[in-house]
Amino acid sequence: MIRSMTGFGRGEARDDARQFIVEMKSVNHRYNDIVVRMPKRLSYLEEKVKDLIKDEIKRGRVELYISLEDIGEGNTDISLNSPLAEKYLTCLKGLRDQFQVTDDISVSLLARFPDIIKIETAEEDEDQLWLCLKEASQKALQCLMDMRRDEGKKLAEDIGNRCTYISGIIEIIEKRAPQVVLEYKEKLRERVNELLEDSAQIDETRLSTEVVIYADKSSITEEIVRLNSHIYQLRKTLTEKQAVGRKLDFLIQEMNREVNTIGSKSNDLEIVNHVVELKSELEKIREQVQNIE
Repeated sequence: MIRSMTGFGRGEARDDARQFIVEMKSVNHRYNDIVVRMPKRLSYLEEKVKDLIKDEIKRGRVELYISLEDIGEGNTDISLNSPLAEKYLTCLKGLRDQFQVTDDISVSLLARFPDIIKIETAEEDEDQLWLCLKEASQKALQCLMDMRRDEGKKLAEDIGNRCTYISGIIEIIEKRAPQVVLEYKEKLRERVNELLEDSAQIDETRLSTEVVIYADKSSITEEIVRLNSHIYQLRKTLTEKQAVGRKLDFLIQEMNREVNTIGSKSNDLEIVNHVVELKSELEKIREQVQNIE
């Protein structure tokens, strides 16, 4: 079943130390374009996230927003640099005694000096970090894919209905085409009669030759056969599981080419009106195809 290129998904995962929230949205795009926005400390995991998405999505622009919250207590260590604190204290006492200033030395004052209290972030377990991010990403991706499949199903239904309508118009044109040749023959005969005083002078062989030439030039049999073939291929493609957007786009282009040829060959107003209708329906299908993966 075909898939749309539009969708949204959200996933969450957590362990003892952290919580991930991943939001993912996709829109139509000619190629497979993946943009990841994540904390800098996770940048080394960007390619893994992209590979995860590429396994499922072959076409479209995908944007990921990854947020990380530390919820554990083991990631940060705070320590006191006692030798340095002692030196600061000695200097402060010397300053007090030398200049006879008020003794306001306190813990809060010492804590303001650089490097007295060290805050260090413990090294993270990269494998555990990836497992948590992977779980959140897979949940978001699953929601995204479900939405793309649901919308794709509706697109396929709409395109299928339009194909049925187009087939009906083609059938009408196919039935009308032989009648156009007969009408041309009668009009040609009437025109010749108007020009000749004696209708007995009409050369039936020459008349038949002109009609045959006209019928050959205006024949749309090949175009109709190809159009029906393209419709069959289009319907078949709608049931395929892989990305088919480019293939559908190609089929629509070929169908447009055949319809244009029918229009250029036909001098019949009724057929021309049907050609206009066909082009309108094909344009609607083309717009839908632009959003198919």
